[in-house]
Amino acid sequence: MPETGKWQVRWQSAERSARAATRAAVRWAQTAIDATRQTWQATPRQTQQTWRLTAVSAATGLAVAIVAVAAAGPWDSGQRTAERAEAAEMDGASGEHHAPEARPAPSAPPVLPALGGRVPGAAGRGAAPAPTDAGLADALAPLLKDPALGPLRTASVLDVAAGREVFAEGQGKAATPASTVKLATAVAALSALGPDHRIDTTVVLTGKTRLILVGGGDPTLTARAPRHGAEEQPANLRTLADATARALKKRHLTKISLGYDTAAYSGPVEHPIGPNENIAPVTALMADEARLDDSEHGTAPRDADPAHTAARAFADLLHDRGITVDGDPEGAEAPKKAARIAAVRSLPLSALVERMLTYSDNDIAEALARQTALASRQPASFAGAGKAVRTALQREHLPLSGAVFEDGSGLDRDDKVTAGLLSRLLLHASSPDHPALRPVVTGLPVAAFTGTLSNRYRGQSAGAGAVRAKTGTLTGVNTLAGTVVDADGRLLTFSFMTTGTTDPQGAQTALDKLASAVANCGCR
Repeated sequence: MPETGKWQVRWQSAERSARAATRAAVRWAQTAIDATRQTWQATPRQTQQTWRLTAVSAATGLAVAIVAVAAAGPWDSGQRTAERAEAAEMDGASGEHHAPEARPAPSAPPVLPALGGRVPGAAGRGAAPAPTDAGLADALAPLLKDPALGPLRTASVLDVAAGREVFAEGQGKAATPASTVKLATAVAALSALGPDHRIDTTVVLTGKTRLILVGGGDPTLTARAPRHGAEEQPANLRTLADATARALKKRHLTKISLGYDTAAYSGPVEHPIGPNENIAPVTALMADEARLDDSEHGTAPRDADPAHTAARAFADLLHDRGITVDGDPEGAEAPKKAARIAAVRSLPLSALVERMLTYSDNDIAEALARQTALASRQPASFAGAGKAVRTALQREHLPLSGAVFEDGSGLDRDDKVTAGLLSRLLLHASSPDHPALRPVVTGLPVAAFTGTLSNRYRGQSAGAGAVRAKTGTLTGVNTLAGTVVDADGRLLTFSFMTTGTTDPQGAQTALDKLASAVANCGCR
């Protein structure tokens, strides 16, 4: 068969060509390896250590970007349309983004210099060449003139290794931060309480047959069945009911009355924006963020009385375990010396901060602000939490001129911060001198991969995988603050803020271009 013969000849020819190409590639690779080995051997030991750390950091960062749980953020009275659309596409079970059509995974560009390339006279944390003020100005100043940005547009970029500002535009002007205020909440909570702090939910016995369920303010307390395969589970009312039932049966009690205590928090429970699908009433006792559906993040209808509903769920769980609860649970205040018979503890504060930032979770944000207030002996209210956050940041010597903290989540338009404060918060958290603040950086969404940035930067290869940032969006307000490794391998923090926008999508794209420009810039 002539056609078969021609095909065989072509195939054999292709095989020979492939073998030749393979041999050539091997020779080239061996030559490159030999050259790299010679360069490596000639390199001082301190510089070798720097390169090792840089390579590990780059590989770890990309791995985290690919596998991290994607999530969505909050919206102001249903008006955060861009972030709402992202949340609607998230899988409620895992938080992973599933696109309606199969799309190739975004590719992150190289964000570090070649490991075989030397930086003359450089070693240690600042080994990569530093960008110059003029170089960054050339790259960013034209982008700040984008007409999609509002009349107020401010920016701050800091060099982490040098600890100095390398680009600024109106960095001292206070503006509405929207959800980027969560960076301040996170730094305040971690500095006041530490990353290992956990929040207790307890059951105390008062009298002979009276139980009181005491809320400690754990925003991730759940009544749902534990997830299979999760390394560490949030505190669960089922676990608490198990321990409570065992303790009661040891006391030969099978019938009790139940109260619930929310006294850990004070002040109004309703956020100033009013009833809203973005946040539940702020109370020291709630389960599953008072969601009335099966969602775990994003918008959802919320229960108007989360504490009572959580107590009723706990009563039902006790009934399932052979304990009869007499009557409906009622609000009560536990005596200070009441005997604790059971307790569950939240995930560590470090995990709560990461979840808050990745998911832009308003309920966690308000809870962490109040935990900061409790640690500072302030009333655990909106006002007390704002004072406590400010005090905690003052102790860290952060620039607070013009700052106003009316809430912990950024839903309140009266919040005010500067671009300079946001970039300094990230510099503080990135510094090796403050390891307790590291969850602020590790919790940031990754461009084109996770959280509120999962659907952004897909057409901007310079930013995809390289930009890690917290978004903030209210009607007429767009902010972006995070970290990025520039084209020379230099770690920078940045914040870009704009107010008075009329095209939210356009403003969002303009901010993304600014961050991508930093990622793509050697700017020397």
